[in-house]
Amino acid sequence: MTYTLVTGASGGIGQAVARLAAREGQEPLCVGRSAERLQQALPDYRHFEADLTKEPQIRALFERLEAEERVPQTLVHCVGSTLIAPLERVTFLQYAETMATNLSSAIGTCQQFISLLKRRRLPGSIVLFSSVVSRIGVSNHEIIAAAKAGLEGFALSAAASHAALGIRINVIAPGLTETPLTRPLLSSEAGRNAAIKQYPLAGLNSADDVAELACWLGSAKAARITGQVIAVDGGFSRIRPLVRA
Repeated sequence: MTYTLVTGASGGIGQAVARLAAREGQEPLCVGRSAERLQQALPDYRHFEADLTKEPQIRALFERLEAEERVPQTLVHCVGSTLIAPLERVTFLQYAETMATNLSSAIGTCQQFISLLKRRRLPGSIVLFSSVVSRIGVSNHEIIAAAKAGLEGFALSAAASHAALGIRINVIAPGLTETPLTRPLLSSEAGRNAAIKQYPLAGLNSADDVAELACWLGSAKAARITGQVIAVDGGFSRIRPLVRA
């Protein structure tokens, strides 16, 4: 049996990744902060409760995985949050929590995952999640953009450090994706329509759109791909939509 470790698994993208990994013959190991939420969202898969912004809990998670002989060779790290606010209204606590959730959790989890692979002398694959806002300036996104830009820089350096060991590290930078996290942004028809109009390809991402790429990058089908940041954003970060009168 081969295992895929899915962190942030109770979120929209995490759930989609876990289900797709299972359909493709992997056993998903689902990690989240709430065992109850994991059980409700993904009742058929193995659950691990851990807050991955806390180093002792990250370490304990990987010790448990190794003790149970459930050694994943693919990590899809879906832990994340967003912060949209004028910079002058952002508190230091909000800044610190955003960095911890989006950057520190990824670094700490990758550190333990890579250490596990090295001990077992195994190749592996890591998929991390950035955001379109790290690639093009979007107003009132300064803090989340900084966190995701830091994540991309970390991933590129880590990919270089570990390529010789057969450990691949790639990043997905989605545009606005319909998940429980983004539901407040899309709750009104006016807000939803305004969001859609920003994208050259009509519509918004679904969680499955993003999960398809994540599972492909984690698989042997992407064996020659590492150190890449791939946008799934309907062209938002690279081209402008045709505006019709």
